[in-house]
Amino acid sequence: MANIHDIARLAGVSTATVSRVINNRGYVSDLTKQRVLGIIQELDYVPNANAISLKKGKTRQIGIITVSFSPIIINFVRAFTLIAEKNGFNITLFITNEDAEKELVALEMLKRKQLDAIVCMIRSNDWNVIESYARYGPIVTWQRLQNENLPSVFMDQFHAYWTGLEHLHSKGYRKILNIYPMSKGLNTKERIRAHTEFIKKHNIMSYPFPHFEDKTVVRDGEEIAEWWVLQENRPDAIFCANDEVAAGLVTALRRLGFSIPGDLGIMGFDNTEVAHLLDLTTIDYPVVQQAENAFLILQNGWNNTSNKLNPLSYKLVERRST
Repeated sequence: MANIHDIARLAGVSTATVSRVINNRGYVSDLTKQRVLGIIQELDYVPNANAISLKKGKTRQIGIITVSFSPIIINFVRAFTLIAEKNGFNITLFITNEDAEKELVALEMLKRKQLDAIVCMIRSNDWNVIESYARYGPIVTWQRLQNENLPSVFMDQFHAYWTGLEHLHSKGYRKILNIYPMSKGLNTKERIRAHTEFIKKHNIMSYPFPHFEDKTVVRDGEEIAEWWVLQENRPDAIFCANDEVAAGLVTALRRLGFSIPGDLGIMGFDNTEVAHLLDLTTIDYPVVQQAENAFLILQNGWNNTSNKLNPLSYKLVERRST
């Protein structure tokens, strides 16, 4: 396989001249440039991307880590990829399936300078493990974290959840069942705190409903529908962990002949496409702006700039499920 020295020898020029031609930098006479380009084409020479990356100190590759796919994760990845590609970066996606070793593969690539940065959406390792790699390159997180070495684009969900609960209360619902996402997540703790304070504020009777956590997919919503049908003392509204759970719940109950919201009010969270399709009341989660902020944080770190991040806020989207 030809290399830059072969091209320089055949063209009768220095390797520095060949390098200027390849990178289109610096002055080279037209005659010399055409001779070098002709030999490059004749030898079918392709520059070694790894060597170039090592020389420049940049791979133009950003890793995104997540445990699995969901509509909101897809939206984040899509938005982040668009802004990254617009700025000359490519994306490497790592789906870990909650395997900590697979996550370490990405972190080790950052350490070996095979990635310029990492966006950690949903982690598998402890935060202290991830933080130990921040010395090798910038890491920004999507999950809620307050750590000066690991900047985060999280949004506190207390007020968002409170907004949803107040909406249900304004519609006359009093027996509200809450379905929570990841049990280990700080967002779940904030949602629980919002519900606890909401009950105190309105002096609402606490009903002995089960405590549902780690419910994040459509099938979970279907199972909750099966549970709801069997109850004598049924909730009159269910605030779901996300739109996926709400979609499973509303579809299963409608198949059984129940009226939504006549028999049960249902509320989602995230405002994904499925919420629009099924007319679900939900909380709009500005995930696209979060993704753009994640890139801006990385860019500010690389360029030592202080470009302003997008302002983030939740909003209630009322549709026909409540």
